[in-house]
Amino acid sequence: MSLQALTYLAVGLSFALYIGIAIWSRAHSTGDFYIAGKGVSPVANGMATAADWMSAASFISMAGLIAFLGYDGSVYLMGWTGGYVLLALLLAPYLRKFGKFTVPEFIAERYYSKTARVVAVICLIFISFTYVAGQMRGVGIVFSRFLEVDLTVGLIIGMGVVFTYAVMGGMKGITYTLVAHYCVLIFAYTVPAIFIALQITGNPFPQVAFGSEISGSGTALLDKLDDIVTSLGFNQYTSGTKSTIDVFCITMALMVGTAGLPHVIVRFFTVPKVRDARVSAGYALLFIAILYTTAPAVGAMARYNLINTIQTGEIGSATGNLAYADRPGWFETWEQTGLVGFEDRNNDGRIQYYNDANPDFAELADEFGWQGNELTVDRDIMVLANPEIAGLPNWVIALVAAGGIAAALSTAAGLLLVISAAISHDLIKGIFMPGISDKRELLAGRIAAAVAILIAGYLGFDPPGWVAQVVAFAFGLAAASLFPAILLGIFFKRINKEGAIAGMLTGLLFTYGYIEFFKGLFLKWAGAPWGQNVAENWLFGISPEGIGVVGMLLNIVVAISVSHYTAPPPERIQHMVEHIRVPGHLDEKHL
Repeated sequence: MSLQALTYLAVGLSFALYIGIAIWSRAHSTGDFYIAGKGVSPVANGMATAADWMSAASFISMAGLIAFLGYDGSVYLMGWTGGYVLLALLLAPYLRKFGKFTVPEFIAERYYSKTARVVAVICLIFISFTYVAGQMRGVGIVFSRFLEVDLTVGLIIGMGVVFTYAVMGGMKGITYTLVAHYCVLIFAYTVPAIFIALQITGNPFPQVAFGSEISGSGTALLDKLDDIVTSLGFNQYTSGTKSTIDVFCITMALMVGTAGLPHVIVRFFTVPKVRDARVSAGYALLFIAILYTTAPAVGAMARYNLINTIQTGEIGSATGNLAYADRPGWFETWEQTGLVGFEDRNNDGRIQYYNDANPDFAELADEFGWQGNELTVDRDIMVLANPEIAGLPNWVIALVAAGGIAAALSTAAGLLLVISAAISHDLIKGIFMPGISDKRELLAGRIAAAVAILIAGYLGFDPPGWVAQVVAFAFGLAAASLFPAILLGIFFKRINKEGAIAGMLTGLLFTYGYIEFFKGLFLKWAGAPWGQNVAENWLFGISPEGIGVVGMLLNIVVAISVSHYTAPPPERIQHMVEHIRVPGHLDEKHL
């Protein structure tokens, strides 16, 4: 069977499965729609949480960033895994004790203020739409390549599928769909990795192959990769170039941002008891670890195979580079999507791939007759293209296509539902129409989800960076706005509504403004970005990906300062915080 036929079969069957689950488990009440009726088992919720959290950034983009950044790409591994542990152990159980539907609802309860709830909704919408822009780019990339359709058509198909199971099924439908998503995406990620690990090192375990010798060479994979990339003017693969402060801030922003992500936090509201929230967090960590321990190997092997495909002989020799006329089929197919490009600068008909920005390598390149790098590869395609580059069977390539779509759609659905809940439950019911019936609130939630899907699709056409970068911006916004309000709300009973509101607004506006200034987010129509995104222009040498840490510190300082000079929270609120914080104080039967 042809690759195209297998791809349509794999993607079609997975879509049928997702939509079938959505219909089977469709929401009949607001409790089903928002928190799945608090009836999800810890194992299923752990798997759903893993799928929700491992977005297109994890499946599609992270290994691609590691492939090209090398050691510098480890910040995404450290930040996202560390953040999940922080969320699972520090925040999730306490939030679950409050027993609310949404994060803004917790904010409203803790800070005894409708204004605080509205501000939390605003923060949540900024975070979620930034995040979902990256997911929609992932959807577009997968569809444009494997279904061989235009990016616009691909996004519309993806939006339609998400609409079906997010709007119909709500959180209940999404939760069980996410279980299916996880099974598909983890199988699609690990099977090619095992094949390629066997092919390069003879070891079937990618985590071990990462540090193993290349078959028959006596040279370790990482040593060989270091040698190859430095020979072509690139930085050493196993050493970093980012400043220490930027690495620290990106890692910290991703960590605390994870702990402030509303679509992940709400997962812990879907289980019956607080204890189940802790258990499901443990399961989720186990499920996440499978992909995250595999990603470094996938990135390294992808870079190794790409260079070996292009550099077929001795560096600098007349026939040492792949002739463009002899380019493999995968190259030609990805070229049609615009995500792989070739420009023959020296008119020799061969593809030169090297770092033409390295002045130390320029003289040697001149001697070779090279006149600049001729190959451009979008970092977001490396995981998807890796099986093709390695020459794996068609069924493996089709499986990766289904996995990539599952990863992107899983998080997109969770985010869209969070946006829907924020508008229907927190704004309409919580602020403007408190007497609205369950039926009408459910309808409002579905309408809000449909509108959010349209906006998300639009953002997916022109995101401000690679998938993982865009997601990092969302994490920075979460770190700067919601995380401090949640953390201080649980552990500091003196923080009042004035402090929380001022802190959230300060953190959000500072971080969003910084990202908009250097990268452009939602104001590209107004000419954003306005500043050159180089280290010399950054505040304290901190990139837009890590600026959320500064926003977080500003949020905390402002919140504590304002709370100090204004009236303390009511006694009932202080008592509630103490009650929630101490294990065993809250009766489970009321949750």
